[in-house]
Formats: sequence, C-alpha cells, structure tokens
Amino acid sequence: MKKIVVRIALLVALVSLLLSACAQPAAPTQPAQEEKPFRVAVVMPSTITDLAFSQSFFEALKKVQEEEGGPSKFEIAYSEGMFNVPDAAAAIRDYASQGYDLVIAHGSQYGTSLSQIAPDFPETAFAWGTSLDTFQAQGINNVYAYQAESQEGGYVLGTIAALMSKSGVLGVCGPVNAGDAKLFVDGFVAGAKNARPDIQVNVTFTGSFSDVSLMASAAETHIAAGADMLTGSSQSVVGAIGVAKDKGAYWFGTQWEQTPVGPETVVATQVFDWTIVIRDMVKSVRAGVLGGKAYTLTFKNGGLKLVYNDKVPVPDDIKAKAQETINGIMNGTIDPLSGPKQ
Repeated sequence: MKKIVVRIALLVALVSLLLSACAQPAAPTQPAQEEKPFRVAVVMPSTITDLAFSQSFFEALKKVQEEEGGPSKFEIAYSEGMFNVPDAAAAIRDYASQGYDLVIAHGSQYGTSLSQIAPDFPETAFAWGTSLDTFQAQGINNVYAYQAESQEGGYVLGTIAALMSKSGVLGVCGPVNAGDAKLFVDGFVAGAKNARPDIQVNVTFTGSFSDVSLMASAAETHIAAGADMLTGSSQSVVGAIGVAKDKGAYWFGTQWEQTPVGPETVVATQVFDWTIVIRDMVKSVRAGVLGGKAYTLTFKNGGLKLVYNDKVPVPDDIKAKAQETINGIMNGTIDPLSGPKQ
C-alpha cells in the first residue's frame, strides 16, 4: 500500500514538473508609455507683464495649463517683446519646425507673415489675433483666428466716463487705429455720446503700440484741453495712466486689469479672458482639426469682463446704467458701435 502511495506521489510530482516545463513564460510587463504633453508656443509683441494685450493672453495660457494638469501635460513656450515683425516671423517659423502642436502669433501685425509660414507646415496648427481671417480664402486650412469684440467694453466704459465727467470732456489715447484698439476707441466714443449727447470726446492716435512717452504726451494734451476722464489701449498706456495719476484725472482700462498702475486713478477695466478660445483650439487640434475657425470674445460668452476698482467710488446709479448697457449689448438691443437699435 505504501508503495502505491509513493508511486502516486511521484507521478503527481512528475506531471506537475512537465506542466511547469511546458507552460509559456509570462510576457514581460511593458512599461506604460508616458503621454506626451500638448505643446503650445506663442509670440507676443510686448512682455508677459505689460498689464495689457500680451499679459491677458499669457495669463489665459497659464490658466489652461493648470486645468490640463501642469507643465508636464501642457507645455508653454513663448517669445515676448517681439515688436520687430521679421524677428517675430523667424520665431514663429522656428517653433513650427520644432514640432509644437499649436503656434500662436499674438498680434495683428503678424498676419501677413503667418499667411506665408503656415503653408510650409501643413501638419501644424497656427492661430493669430486679433482678426477673424483664417486665410481659408487663400487655400490655407491650418490657421485659427480670434478677436476681442472690445467695442462692447468700450461702449460701457464710455457710458460710465461720460456720466462721471465733471468737465464734460473725455480724452482717448489710442495707439494704432487698427484691430481691437480701433474697435475699443469706436465703442468708447459711441457709448459716451449716447449716454451724454453734449459730451466732448477728443481722440488721438500715437501711431505706436509700444511708445510710452508718446502715450504720456497724448494724455498731457488731453488733460490740458480739459479732459478729466481718460482711456486708451495697448501696452504703452502705463505712460498715460502715470500722467492721469499726477494730474488728478481718472482712467478707464482695457485688455488687462490696470488698477496696480494707478490704485486711486483707474475706475474700471474691460478684461479679456482668452481661456475659452484657447480651450477650444486645444480640443480641436487634439481632434485633428488644425484651423479654419474664428473666435470672438464677448460679454455674452464670458470672454469680456468689466472689473471695477473698489478704491475709486462709482455712484450706484451709474453702475446700474452700466449693467443695463451690458444687458442691452448681450440681448442685441444695443449696437456697441452706434447705440440703441430703433
């Protein structure tokens, strides 16, 4: 009996050994491939701390980066202070050649260059603003465009400025009469004149987005002519805000929050929030759509925001009028370039 048990045990052991020998070796575990980050490059005419056009876009990029999970998931490269268009064009081309997923030319002055560069990189998505031209009419299909409808905030700020003015004179310090700068100025003038038909609005354009001294001189001229409320756009407005601060005038800003420059001077600012544009472009590029869409920032879609400075009191009735005006723009009863629709 013992011999039988021993034989059975040996047989079981032998079978187990054979099965073990015949078994396929386990496949080695493959390390999970790390997902590549989405790579964005942006070329900007001014610095990322300009309190205006460039900072508004860069802050939006950083916000989207945070939403995406940080730099390891969403990489941002940038070139700032690219006032010289040929230098900016070289940077745009360089980023495209490095394989960035989305290359953004943040400046209306870069449009011609981008229309020449984009066809050379058909697998790269590009974007530019402020404009609504995606160059599809030229047979280019890998360019997005975006524009802030800054006339909306301009109209509201013009309304507030006109109603607050004691002198009855407003001064507008424009940079170049183009792009969102022109839209803003036109909206401001329309809003002021509709709120107060007897208001005098003096407008000047310095011819430069970057010359701080020219903007300061424009502000000096307006104040000498009786203006007690000033506005303007571009990164050069720090010069005008400084003059307003020294002379006791008030300032109405646009593009980015400008209160830090004049805590007792800046009344309110129209702030651009580009996150809605960037999010959708990234989503589209990931889906394989490399261009062909134009975006706008408006009060209605949340891309434009009116921010008051708590240190400068605005009468409640004027704030109420401003909100009523925003509502009218959003529901279509007010055209921010002309006024209430008949």
